[in-house]
Amino acid sequence: MASTEKQKKSVPSHSKVRPAGFPTREQVMDFITSADQPAGKREIAKAFGLKGQEKIALKALLKDMADEGLIDIGPARAFHKMGGVPKVTVLRIVDVDDTTLIATPERWEAEGQPAPRLRIVERGKRGALTIGDRILARTEEAGRGWVAHPMKKLAKASEELLGVVEEGDGGKLWLRPVDKRIRRDTPISDVGTAKKGDLVLAEPVGRPPRITARVTDILGDPFAPRSFSLIAIHKHGIPHVFSERVEEEAVTASDLALHEEKREDLRHLPIVAIDPVDARDHDDAVWAAPDEDPDNAGGYKAIVAIADVSYYVRPGSALDREARKRGNSVYFPDLVVPMLPHQLSSDMCSLRADEDRAAMACHLVLDASGRVKSWRFSRAIIRVAAVLAYEDAQAAIDGTREEPLLETALKPLWACWTLLRKARDKREPLALDLPERRVVLDEYGKIVSVAVRERLDAHMVIEDYMIAANVAAAKALEAKKAPVMYRVHEPPSRDKLVALKDYLATFDIEFALGQVVKPATFNRLIERVGEAEEKPQIMEQILRSQTQAYYAPSNLGHFGLALGSYAHFTSPIRRYADLLVHRALVGAYGLELPAPKGGVIPDRSSLSGEDMENMGRVGEMISQHERRAMEAERETIDRYVAAFLAAHVGDLIEARITGVQSFGFFATVEGLGGDGLVPVSTLGDERFFYDEAGRALEGVESGDRYTVGQRLQLRLAEADPINGALRFELPDALPQRPSFRKDRARPGSARRGRPTNIRHIGAKRGKHRR
Repeated sequence: MASTEKQKKSVPSHSKVRPAGFPTREQVMDFITSADQPAGKREIAKAFGLKGQEKIALKALLKDMADEGLIDIGPARAFHKMGGVPKVTVLRIVDVDDTTLIATPERWEAEGQPAPRLRIVERGKRGALTIGDRILARTEEAGRGWVAHPMKKLAKASEELLGVVEEGDGGKLWLRPVDKRIRRDTPISDVGTAKKGDLVLAEPVGRPPRITARVTDILGDPFAPRSFSLIAIHKHGIPHVFSERVEEEAVTASDLALHEEKREDLRHLPIVAIDPVDARDHDDAVWAAPDEDPDNAGGYKAIVAIADVSYYVRPGSALDREARKRGNSVYFPDLVVPMLPHQLSSDMCSLRADEDRAAMACHLVLDASGRVKSWRFSRAIIRVAAVLAYEDAQAAIDGTREEPLLETALKPLWACWTLLRKARDKREPLALDLPERRVVLDEYGKIVSVAVRERLDAHMVIEDYMIAANVAAAKALEAKKAPVMYRVHEPPSRDKLVALKDYLATFDIEFALGQVVKPATFNRLIERVGEAEEKPQIMEQILRSQTQAYYAPSNLGHFGLALGSYAHFTSPIRRYADLLVHRALVGAYGLELPAPKGGVIPDRSSLSGEDMENMGRVGEMISQHERRAMEAERETIDRYVAAFLAAHVGDLIEARITGVQSFGFFATVEGLGGDGLVPVSTLGDERFFYDEAGRALEGVESGDRYTVGQRLQLRLAEADPINGALRFELPDALPQRPSFRKDRARPGSARRGRPTNIRHIGAKRGKHRR
């Protein structure tokens, strides 16, 4: 009786009396905080063996504890300690602090308390996670914060929908996605103040199959200048706004003294920067002259001067953390998302003409055969004599444009380049001459043209100087046994080579798998193709057979360039990997300068202990960011191409088939790029079978064959700038009769050619070939 009375007193008056043996608040709290899975009412009841009325009593107890602020109700009706995080929960990665990923709970319902930021502790193979990913994680308190141990990477939820508001039948509003891979529009349940035609961000509401969209942000007119880039920025989660702290630190850093007396003074040399005509920053400049050393007759001296970004962006600074988070600058036709704030990226670190600039100078000595005999690195001060566009430099060399620096700067550069070219030809790097698209805009951001960039000797001149400097940087650090952030490009995998062999067989071109594959192997293959019509698609297929380059502190060589040691050194304004290489050179060769005064900017500009410890993790992160940037840039150009072609819907255009599937074939507009689909349903009342090994569709009755690489005229049926999608039709295409599928199924309706009961499976046929 006493026991029952005592239990009554321990329970608030509005709760029912609980049976003897029922768990106390402390026991429930201990279970919730120590459980290794979400602790809901069912799990708690099972743990304490509660049944029937006891479960009802447990529900009341948990409500009491929540009302009293002891516990929170989390996702899936699980409970956790008030102000804490469930032991197992879904997190979203939102930030990176140095090399540590930061996540927050996907759902956070504690009123008045900010969502906690958990440090991700990865074990085993790392690098699979990045900002925006969702994970199921086990959490624990550590010190004054929380850490999370990933258990499983989850599919990205469509938490944020990016699309255009459109009006359907009866005035109903729909969200048309900007991602062409999403083929279904979403009904809008809450449009807010958005109007028809607005580009918006929305969040999904409800549960499948009744998902609707609630508009959260209005981005504006999807066809306005810069909107195509904004679409890519939001879709890929690219950081594009600098915090006030970072901006302020950039201003402070840009005022650092150059320490001219402690730098090598190269201002007397006619150093020139040669860049694209639309370049937003200039981080490299070059100079060359005949070597006066009689022991090196016919040789040259050269300097590749690179902006000394490591002097301004130092380990541990806010600038450094932001640069690492971004990994690289992202270049769109209408804007740049820079890795560094304007004060540095396009001002103090940009090598402008006739202005003193801090530089990291790579001094090269080449012999008459083009071999780099020696190199050294110095912190220098330079004054660029001129910033020239590639086209202008080439025109000066060709004699079609006057240039004051022709004799003193350009001709020596080209003469030295003939030596570099000798060495390159001997090395035989992979020579894939694939076109690069360039979108030209007017001053109002409207499209003027989309064209393929012309490949000039001037491009190869600068490219070869940069490669020589990158090799020198890697070897210089190896000589000092210093850390190197290598640019790694591994040889093609056997699976890729087998696929290439099968593809080439469709052109009656043999490719032996037993040989030692080198870049020269592919060059010989291209030479065998000559100027045949199929040359572009064969080069594209060779490109697809290559592995993707990445950054890592372990050296596996660069297959494509046929180099044993290679690092990126020449673009520290726009690539974090290059900044790390600069820091490593500063430390390895004692190039540190006096520490800044005031204590705002960190003292050292060489690699920190944290830099060295986390080289592997940083390499993985910046490789991911590079792939993100490439995808965003490519998609944006596709949108511009679609916008440019929108005025030509209905016109006949020259196209080339780039891919074939059972449902149709993809074609690219010659000279512009941008893929579009020709659905098999538009090919007329004929059955087509899909030859997977031959990558072709062939008409059973007519024998018409559509294969990869084929050039043909197509009618542009649709161009959608919002998602960058194109759709084509044959010029004389007739719509397929609705009854066509039924006709095929009727007895006696079999057409000439392959019997209707035999289906060609290209994969099996291809397997027998191998």
